[in-house]
Amino acid sequence: MADENVKQETIDIDTTSTAKKDSRSRLREITEVLRRHKVTKGVTPEKLRLILEDLGPTYVKLGQIMSLHSDILPKAYCDELLKLNTEVRPMPFSMVEEVINHSYRTDWREIFSSMEQTPIGSASIAQVHKAVLKANGQEVIVKVERKGIYDTMARDIRLLHRAVKILPSVPSLRNIVDLDMVLDEMWTVAQQEMDFLKEASNMEEFARLNKDIKYVTTPKLYREYTTAHVLVMEYIDGPSITDVETLKAQGYDLNEIGKKFVNSFIKQVMDDGFFHADPHPGNVKIRDGKIVWLDMGMMGRLTERDRKIMVRGVEGIAMHDISKVTDAVLDLGDFWDKPNRDQLYADLRDFLREYESQGMGSVDLAEAMESLMDIMKNNHISLPHGMTMLTRGLSHVEGVLAIISPDINMMNIAYTRVSEDYFDKLRANWKEELSRNSRKLYRAGINSIEIPSLASEIMREYLRGHSRFNLNLDTTDNLVLVVDRAVRNLVIGLCIAGLLVGSSILCTTQMKPQIFGIPFLGFLGYLIAISAIIFFVGRYEIRKIRRWRREHPRKKKKKKI
Repeated sequence: MADENVKQETIDIDTTSTAKKDSRSRLREITEVLRRHKVTKGVTPEKLRLILEDLGPTYVKLGQIMSLHSDILPKAYCDELLKLNTEVRPMPFSMVEEVINHSYRTDWREIFSSMEQTPIGSASIAQVHKAVLKANGQEVIVKVERKGIYDTMARDIRLLHRAVKILPSVPSLRNIVDLDMVLDEMWTVAQQEMDFLKEASNMEEFARLNKDIKYVTTPKLYREYTTAHVLVMEYIDGPSITDVETLKAQGYDLNEIGKKFVNSFIKQVMDDGFFHADPHPGNVKIRDGKIVWLDMGMMGRLTERDRKIMVRGVEGIAMHDISKVTDAVLDLGDFWDKPNRDQLYADLRDFLREYESQGMGSVDLAEAMESLMDIMKNNHISLPHGMTMLTRGLSHVEGVLAIISPDINMMNIAYTRVSEDYFDKLRANWKEELSRNSRKLYRAGINSIEIPSLASEIMREYLRGHSRFNLNLDTTDNLVLVVDRAVRNLVIGLCIAGLLVGSSILCTTQMKPQIFGIPFLGFLGYLIAISAIIFFVGRYEIRKIRRWRREHPRKKKKKKI
């Protein structure tokens, strides 16, 4: 027994040692890539994309998740990270068999009568194979997780936390991004994508929420064959939503598809609060007159509160109501610093002025959301994760519309839906609304009777000099510094003046000892006061000279050859 324990401890030590060596080797590889791309000279958006591509598929996936953070990353970085290549070298089929057999605890041929060895698609987390079920002969898609991907990504995330500490500050990100926080959130999203049981639950929830929409469907899920590492679903053979030629050849109306596509997405966001966060053309197909939504690994969620606030924001943008948009932003966002409502109001006013001359049908909703994200970054406001995923989703939807039906405007459809929902609720609850509003009118009428007496009392207090006002003053750091310096200089000046006056009084006496016929204490007071005056005046003048030199730097003379 003792020998077995010693043997087990030896195995554990060897495993730990191997893991440490592997981490050190990977860290050296990361360091070499960073050195090759000269990160000490800064990290541009393109350079960041190239670095992630050189580091391999794990980092490509992390980069794609980073592109979701348009609330804290500059738009240029998010746009560049969206270009990351999603197709990676596939696993050998023998490794695919190993993952499936280990997950099912039996040979895959017991479940499938055949499986194509060449994958339909291969990404950083999983790859997809076409197969035929043995039980009913149905063609299915088998999504297989890459072997060891969880451990690899966990290791790389740990190493990235270490690498972040040696990366130089990116000027556009300084004082804005907590990279450790971003890495933690990326790891959370990646873990959800690597759990196929979670994706299966997403598919079931999406199907349930859209079961009454005749033109929307999802692939049939084979839950009995689905595990945490293997996902089995119905094979969809229809064309992509952006395959214009095939759709036209099959007799589809592209404008109709575009309107239904937008309505479906807006319904997911505004009604369900559960939406597809990655609706690029590869994840949306058309079959039998229906829009088929694929790949539910990345889904966005909005709380009831977030949805209501978002609807208010859309209404405010549509009606050019700055106060409404400002309130929606303040209610929705989390602040990294104390908010400056005046600055936010001014930024939103400039934002809405861009759309004053435009009609509802010409406002680009995705572009408007991106502009709002920039304003929020500048005002140190971060959005809930669901809202950042929504921005990415809107960009994909706008991209699809630009191809199949560029005349359709998503903002117009969204506002129309908001208006219809409002009037539907108003008609459904008109009795309740009438009762509530009548109570408000009654209370307002009762309170208005007291207005003359209250006004008379206020004037009486004012004439007696008993009126009081409460003021809340919000100060900036610069104002606090100026006031602090002014008060300090005033106190020092009073002390020096008191010292001079006191010394002058002592000089009128015959106190001994004396210096030059002046009492010693009076002489000492004069000396201290004059020294203090010279010190403070000199320091003030030196500061003025330094400030002037900073504002008027000298031009370096060119050396003559």
